[in-house]
Amino acid sequence: MDWLLFGIFIVLMFSGVPLAVTMGLAGTAVVAANGLGMMSLPTNVYTGIAKYPLMTIPVFVIAGLIFERAGVAASIVRFASAVVGQRRGSLAIVAIVVAMIMGGISGSGPADSAAVGAVMLPSMLKAGYPRQFTASVIAAAGSTGILIPPSIAFIIYSLLVPQASVPALFAAGMVPGILSGLSLIVAAWWLSIRNDYEATPAEVRPPFWQSLKEAGWGLAAPVIILGGMRSGFFTPTEAAVVAVFYGCLVGKVIYRTLGWRDIYNVLVESAEIASVILTVVALASVFAWASSTLGTFDRLAQAMLGAGMSETVTLLSILLLVLIAGMFIDVISMFFIFMPLLVPIALHYHWNLVWFGVLITMDMALGQFHPPLGVNLIVTCRMANVSMESTILWTLWFVAAMACAMLLVAFAPELALWLPRALGYL
Repeated sequence: MDWLLFGIFIVLMFSGVPLAVTMGLAGTAVVAANGLGMMSLPTNVYTGIAKYPLMTIPVFVIAGLIFERAGVAASIVRFASAVVGQRRGSLAIVAIVVAMIMGGISGSGPADSAAVGAVMLPSMLKAGYPRQFTASVIAAAGSTGILIPPSIAFIIYSLLVPQASVPALFAAGMVPGILSGLSLIVAAWWLSIRNDYEATPAEVRPPFWQSLKEAGWGLAAPVIILGGMRSGFFTPTEAAVVAVFYGCLVGKVIYRTLGWRDIYNVLVESAEIASVILTVVALASVFAWASSTLGTFDRLAQAMLGAGMSETVTLLSILLLVLIAGMFIDVISMFFIFMPLLVPIALHYHWNLVWFGVLITMDMALGQFHPPLGVNLIVTCRMANVSMESTILWTLWFVAAMACAMLLVAFAPELALWLPRALGYL
């Protein structure tokens, strides 16, 4: 029945059916064909989302939107501009730095891309950057949002792989996230010099101390979130609630940019975003349960292990498979589809599951801004009013740069593991 599961999945996916529905229908068809009990479906849908760690997702979505609406992104842009200064490619570098900082608040690549794009797109276009380049660099920068904690992707991975705790994953993602950002900065700087972008500074460099004072409240958010979890004051789920409260405090009392109507709109929008995420999780759980009951992924894992490939070749094959799939499938669906296959392989080679989760997430981050269906690129292309096809030549440079950072983490696992070890999570 493996052919039925994947046959229906592939046909529906390439027919344009939403992935959540595709996975739900494929799983349901297998359950019906094998007489596994149709009444098990409602239970699996419910248990798929009735998990305490998943409460973190909608709350972090609220936190990210509140900080965006409060004007925190704009103050961080001024601070980053003061740090980077006036040079070739400075605005592109600022966009990446801001995305890395905002990723420590929103935990979502598309949300990060949208927030940074709203602030940086007009400035970069005014400075003479091509729309295609601007859309590419902001989409690539937004991908660091699922690596730098807090990360929705790490929360989902921890849910599927209980051996990897959320605090350990958050700590392990810090250095790879920074490395990814630095690789993008190098690429953006080199491309700007090569194409003579921003030869004349577009704006005056903001005063450092004044911009730091303005951005201080926003910069403190990741410190409060991560510091509170490290000190044991609150769990990741409670940290999300603290982030929302802190964002409301900054927006209403400090910056005074958030009205009650704005907060209402944030709650409505976050409910829509969170409902989409949790719908994917719920229906993907049907697909995961059906494939697990049939033993589909166990057989595939055994087939890969029996192919006689070396450990290095196996790892590189996995990274290539995930990269290709990431061009078509969103991150959350990817975890539900591939983790039942990949975790047994990781256990066979005695790979650290925290490092493996970070590495796979880095690979999925590449897929977020890689054509033809990179979700970050869809967001920024729409904002820049350009076609995705026109960004390919620029995007491939950033894919190559970030792939180098990923391979560095792949062959030097301590880059990801030393921080969680130092903090006592491993």
